[in-house]
Amino acid sequence: MKITAIKGMSDLLPPQSTHWERVESKAREIFKTYGFQEIRTPIVEPTELFVRSVGETSAIVEKEMYTFEDRKGTSLTLRPEGTASVVRAYIEAALYYKDPVAKLAYFGPMFRYEQPQKGRSRQFFQIGAELLGVQEPMADAELLIMLEQFFSSLGITDTRLEINSLGCKACRPKYLEAIQKFLKGKLSKFCADCQKRSDRNPLRVLDCKKEECRTLTADAPMINDFWCEACHQHYREVRGLLLAGHVKFKENPRIVRGLDYYCRTAFEILCDRLGSQNAVGAGGRYDGLVKDLGGPDVPGVGFAVGMERLMMLIPDIEERTSDIVFFALLGSEAQQKMLSVMQELRAKGKQVECAYGGSLKSQFRRADKSGAAQVVVVGENEVQKGTAVVKKMSSGEQREVLFGRLVEELTV
Repeated sequence: MKITAIKGMSDLLPPQSTHWERVESKAREIFKTYGFQEIRTPIVEPTELFVRSVGETSAIVEKEMYTFEDRKGTSLTLRPEGTASVVRAYIEAALYYKDPVAKLAYFGPMFRYEQPQKGRSRQFFQIGAELLGVQEPMADAELLIMLEQFFSSLGITDTRLEINSLGCKACRPKYLEAIQKFLKGKLSKFCADCQKRSDRNPLRVLDCKKEECRTLTADAPMINDFWCEACHQHYREVRGLLLAGHVKFKENPRIVRGLDYYCRTAFEILCDRLGSQNAVGAGGRYDGLVKDLGGPDVPGVGFAVGMERLMMLIPDIEERTSDIVFFALLGSEAQQKMLSVMQELRAKGKQVECAYGGSLKSQFRRADKSGAAQVVVVGENEVQKGTAVVKKMSSGEQREVLFGRLVEELTV
């Protein structure tokens, strides 16, 4: 019986894997210029971490987590998002003692039990960044400017940034009261999930993705009418910094985000080319999360980008001009003579391929398929003469090169 991949968990094969690697490398390159360093956390965490951070009333915790008990009966969960794991590691390693500001980036798989569809998998990959220890609006703006630069570097120009502020502990309670008052007498018209969440966290109702629920909340109170002066000022400064950084954005007071830990700045990056699942990235500020998870009262702000959706937006990636050197070797003596040459070329960073055997014609077919720029031919005659035939695949030009000069000639 053939064993296949688990539903919603797909293989990533060449050449797509090569394209993913280039995108991740670009992210690392750009994030580094802003001072971010990579952190790698386990894909399995204590279930309590996500219940406390994401929120027990969230759709993720209620429906989507891969949770199981280990051999000792401890409840474990495959991480459904990255921020909670990064914050857990930040607290556990006491990074706040080493530097009051931590800039951490992550790359890797997340897991949610959802119905697989275009741009949504049960194992999905994210690129994320978290900036901990800074409460000033400049941190929020800098992250968004970095994201804009990252998207532009990939040739993506048709996304739109939407921003909002979720208020803070001082002003949000009044807004929650207003939402509960608005929902009173109407709950029977909402879906079962919204009815269940309305008491514990009425913001979840505004975050419902079902069209009938969104229609019912079209005239709900807006959070920007309830901001305290400090939240007003923070939001004004974020907007001003984005304008100064030439980042285009749209204000969307309906953005509430689906996770409990967000406060003040919240944002989404959308693209209509993705269809109904049009969010390619999202994030915001979470000033109370570190304290809630047992650490000091340290502010934070961050984002995550979905790799699957991001790759759907990137223009067709043209293969870079190949610098592959292919060795077409006829006979064991030719292989022995060239093995050290191949090793030296690889040590110098050159990509070297060979066919391991077969006729010269079949080896050239393999060389052509590999996209090689040059083919080094060594057979019995070449071994006797101590020279190799080097052929440029683009022009067909051939030249003889002494064995002792091959490395120098092929690394020019």
